[in-house]
Amino acid sequence: MERDCPIMIDFLNYMETIKGKSKNTIKEYAYDLRMFLRFIKLHKGMTDPNTEFDKIDISDITSEDLKSITLSDLYSFMSYLSRERDNNASSRARKVASIKSFFKYLTSKAKIIDINPATELESPKITKRHPRYLNIEESKKLLSSVSGKYAERDYAILTLFLNCGLRLSELVNINLNKIKNDTITVIGKGNKERTIYLNNACKQAIEEYLKVRPVDNVKDKQALFLSERKQRISNKTVQHIVKKYIKIAGLDPERYSTHKLRHTAATLMYKYGSVDIRALQEILGHESVSTTEIYTHVDNEQLRNAVDSNPLSDFTAKNAE
Repeated sequence: MERDCPIMIDFLNYMETIKGKSKNTIKEYAYDLRMFLRFIKLHKGMTDPNTEFDKIDISDITSEDLKSITLSDLYSFMSYLSRERDNNASSRARKVASIKSFFKYLTSKAKIIDINPATELESPKITKRHPRYLNIEESKKLLSSVSGKYAERDYAILTLFLNCGLRLSELVNINLNKIKNDTITVIGKGNKERTIYLNNACKQAIEEYLKVRPVDNVKDKQALFLSERKQRISNKTVQHIVKKYIKIAGLDPERYSTHKLRHTAATLMYKYGSVDIRALQEILGHESVSTTEIYTHVDNEQLRNAVDSNPLSDFTAKNAE
């Protein structure tokens, strides 16, 4: 088992217990910081240069070692990620965020260092790509492809993804006691609760599924979605279900996933529902509105319609004479 630097362990505990970061985020921080601290030991000649990188021991890193890290060291690490590890801009940006959080903790919370070397560390520019999503016809095709022994369950799963824009973990963790009339309460990122409003399609799909949902010998009685073994359905099973129907619907399973169904819900709501970006942020459970902005891409048809809908679009001075 890997032995981490005690100061790093304190930081991870702080981020999980005080800042309420999810287990996945903590894993990412741990991975990024291990790589960074191993690089520092190698870069500063604190370890045998012939040691295999992933075997470099970081458990002996002290507060003095952390105090000696400069902005130049941080940029050397960024260069190493790009040159030796072939990290793209997005991966490097995540590591910059992890390092910045770590040094902010070291200066302002743990008071281990006085000057934060990461203050001026810039994040690589990431080109924002439009998220992939299914259009209305493809979405209908996907919903119409559902059949088989677990048809009601699978249909309800796809309907909730496509209508509510849920995250995979949120869908899997829905409990029966959190469904009230036309709302469900889900636990989002950072253990934050939010209320999702159900439209008619969702209410009907859940209703139909509840008629056939097993009741006897159920291991997790509160779980809405159950597996074949009558226990709470797993993330992996839901991913498998989604991929299966994407294939059956004649769509590309390499291009679409559970997360792309979330993108679909968000894009369709924004494009056809005249949903304000702040409302969309609330529905999707985004902490920052900048995350929501990726769904506000507009297509050429919308741009043409915007110009055509200008009240002056049919006015010419000649006609007015």
